[in-house]
Amino acid sequence: MNRTEIPGDISKTVKAALEEDIGSGDLTSQLLPADTHSSAIVTCREESVMCGIPWFNEVYRQLDPDFNITWNVSDGDSLRKNKIICKLNGDTRTLVTGERTALNFIQLLSATATVTHEYVQLINGTTTQLLDTRKTIPGLRTAQKYAVVCGGGRNHRMGLYDAILIKENHIGTAGSIAKAYKKAIEIHDNVEIEVESLDELQQALDAGANQILLDNFSIDMMQEAVSITAGKATLEVSGGVTHDTIRNFAKTGVDYISVGALTKNVRAIDFSMRIEN
Repeated sequence: MNRTEIPGDISKTVKAALEEDIGSGDLTSQLLPADTHSSAIVTCREESVMCGIPWFNEVYRQLDPDFNITWNVSDGDSLRKNKIICKLNGDTRTLVTGERTALNFIQLLSATATVTHEYVQLINGTTTQLLDTRKTIPGLRTAQKYAVVCGGGRNHRMGLYDAILIKENHIGTAGSIAKAYKKAIEIHDNVEIEVESLDELQQALDAGANQILLDNFSIDMMQEAVSITAGKATLEVSGGVTHDTIRNFAKTGVDYISVGALTKNVRAIDFSMRIEN
């Protein structure tokens, strides 16, 4: 996925969010006079990375196709505190009805993009690339993975359908790493295998694995894994990754580091909408 590749489920996602909030109708908007137009601005209250414009736009498109939004920023842009990111103009009741849902999308997705950007900066100058995981908010996976790309990271597999990741339960059931890998490669050509020791790493290499995930390895073990592998497979690190550890992990020479916190430990970015007239 890239910044120009808008997820195909955006319409469905927004429709569900609007139905969740509006239900049988927006009672509060009836306090406002009908058939009036207003303008409003949206401001970002803290430094962050912008993300979620397509979802914000889709909220108002579904409520009123004639609604107008003018953006001053693009997804992936760095935002300074109190930056006015867009101006809205249209039916007043529509404006307030869509406010919370539209802001919910950009506050979450900008949070994911911002956290991703922070981690990317921490490994800047190394050859290691940052990956996301499947630890996403249910129903918002494609949205959050889009946000990761806007923050400078890369997507791991989208789900259980586009790649195989062999973990300890699969290995235990199959009987061995070699047996699990042999079966997996017959099913799909994109297979990664998780190992928990250097001995398991060697077993994976002997089985022909070309993508290996090092689970909770120490730095010394990572360094040895890079030496043992010698380019025969790509190495991904997972487990114990924090702001304090990620750079030292990257300096071992591993190819990828995956971080669940990009999508599961996010704190919403503060955006506000104010009607001007």
